[in-house]
Amino acid sequence: MSAADSLTVLFSPEGPLAASIPGFRLRAQQVEMAERIQAAIAAQKIFIAEAGTGTGKTFAYLAPVLASGGKVIISTGTKTLQDQLFNKDLPLVREALKAPIQVALLKGRANYVCHYYLRRAATEGRFHSREEVGHLAAIQRFSKHTQNGDKAECSAVPESSPVWAQVTSTRDNCLGQECPDHKDCHVLAARKAAMDADLVVVNHHLFFADVMLRDEGMAELLPACNTVIFDEAHQLPEIAALFFGDSVSTSQILDLARDGKAEGLVGARDCRDLQESLSALEKAAKDLRLAAGVEGGRFSARQLETTPGFDSALQQLLQQFEATAAILKTQAERSEGLEKCWQRLLELEARFTAWQSNTPISEDAGSASKKVRWGETFGPSLQLNATPLSVADIFTRQMGGHPRAWIFTSATLAVQGRFDHYQAELGLLEAETGCWDSPFDYARQALLYAPQGLPEPNSPSYTEAVAAAALPLARVARGGVFFLCTSLKAMRRIHELLQQDLSEHWPDEATRPPLFLQGECGKNELLERFRRAGNGILVGSQSFWEGVDVRGDALSLVVIDKLPFAPPDDPVLAARIEEMRKAGRNAFMEYQLPRAVISVKQGAGRLIRTESDKGVLMICDPRMLNKPYGRRVWRSLPPMRRTRELAVALEFFQTTTLAGGNCARGAEDAPN
Repeated sequence: MSAADSLTVLFSPEGPLAASIPGFRLRAQQVEMAERIQAAIAAQKIFIAEAGTGTGKTFAYLAPVLASGGKVIISTGTKTLQDQLFNKDLPLVREALKAPIQVALLKGRANYVCHYYLRRAATEGRFHSREEVGHLAAIQRFSKHTQNGDKAECSAVPESSPVWAQVTSTRDNCLGQECPDHKDCHVLAARKAAMDADLVVVNHHLFFADVMLRDEGMAELLPACNTVIFDEAHQLPEIAALFFGDSVSTSQILDLARDGKAEGLVGARDCRDLQESLSALEKAAKDLRLAAGVEGGRFSARQLETTPGFDSALQQLLQQFEATAAILKTQAERSEGLEKCWQRLLELEARFTAWQSNTPISEDAGSASKKVRWGETFGPSLQLNATPLSVADIFTRQMGGHPRAWIFTSATLAVQGRFDHYQAELGLLEAETGCWDSPFDYARQALLYAPQGLPEPNSPSYTEAVAAAALPLARVARGGVFFLCTSLKAMRRIHELLQQDLSEHWPDEATRPPLFLQGECGKNELLERFRRAGNGILVGSQSFWEGVDVRGDALSLVVIDKLPFAPPDDPVLAARIEEMRKAGRNAFMEYQLPRAVISVKQGAGRLIRTESDKGVLMICDPRMLNKPYGRRVWRSLPPMRRTRELAVALEFFQTTTLAGGNCARGAEDAPN
């Protein structure tokens, strides 16, 4: 039996997958995709695959991978997806195929409880509330019975708890072989398991952190690997740019000062100058953050450098680095922890100095590329970055050196079936490509509603107009609504308008659909509350456009306020646009529009998650219909029925099938 025939049998209604997995059914798209991946693995080629929602892309790459032999790395978009793949999907397929392979899960070191820092936190940790003390106690109990130390398995403590930072290690503060708990280290155990495994599940951030830093345990994995698979591969250009550039933040200084004070109390209690100098370093870091402005945002280096007080605050920080380094140097020999703090301080000083002087921090693969300097403020932190304008050459160099198959897959990689934009971003110009539409019956299950009469998106009253246009649908749907906003400002305003409307139309709070706002709690917890409610309304921004799976009646209306173009004054985007303009290229059509199309496809993908789901996708931005480029957005969306009539959209929630009207148009029939 040929390899292709074996896949056909595997995915057939009588095959092992159908016998082992409840609800499994044959999908032609899934089989075709699996065959193409199998061929790419055998020929050690680069293959890019877009698979619409419901295709079953996870099984489509797992089946040929498990049958191929050799070492395999699968990289996912998030740690949540990483856990789902390792704990759910992979065991199902492995059991169905009776594949005798060893698998391992590998995360970054900050995901594993550190014996050394847990013990130190218990004796000298400083906590701000009784809740944090309770979290520490829960982690201590967890550490006594856990086999792998993965904090994701400690459900009693939320991932957002500040205590985790005190009981885990980072690349900066890990003591390495000098650690007294080195032999029992969960990070080392996870790395050893990954080395011994046939298939290792990682995430994109870990993959790229190691490619550049050679620190997170994959430096030895990649050379021995025969196949690399990137799931949710649409995220790679942004993540690659982050790791192929240079960055440093004031939060790293605060972490260093915290660790230095704790180590000083143990190993250099008699050195009062150390504590005072570390406090002064903390203050200098906080002053630099404040000098960048109170509001969060992204700023070019020029904007920061012309902000009153910024340069002087940066200079004061660099001077304090020198003063603290001089004191730490005198104490470094007294303990491994103090030695490590001194080394960290010198590295941070070098990174801040390099950003100020616009020089590369290291001679890595990305240093020769043109970079744009910029800064970002969020909460109490300022991060200074030097980001490459293009990662294509860097990424392809990192891929070279050893023959292997590289598979890139996602539900959103193409624009109208073409991969030119994605291939250009990552330098994958010679890659083979494949595109499979979703098997869902979008014409029956979903309706795309583009309301009439909305003002231009830059109008001061636009957000109010969006809310007014969406409220009739939200009321008749009686909950089960996502509002996906392109800015935090619009998100907060729409939430405010919804609160007012809900109070007016549902005076009885007991029957009122619950309203949720991004940021009220962690993303996973907020989603779980939304699912449990069954009739909730969730208003979110960028975090909820992708990686969110809500099935059934809990979600039947998705509202997108605007086409998600990145702000033109974003420092990285502005620099890339200027670079393309100098080269005589059309940055909007080649770069900005394709990215917006992929983001819209991600947002639209939240609506229909199963063959029984039904719902309305409402895209409010009039540019989708009245601008020539809007047709590319329109045609890239799934083949839902289309309408501009509110009455037709309202009818959707009252009938199981749509009857005629403007909604009967196909995907290619955009209104004039």
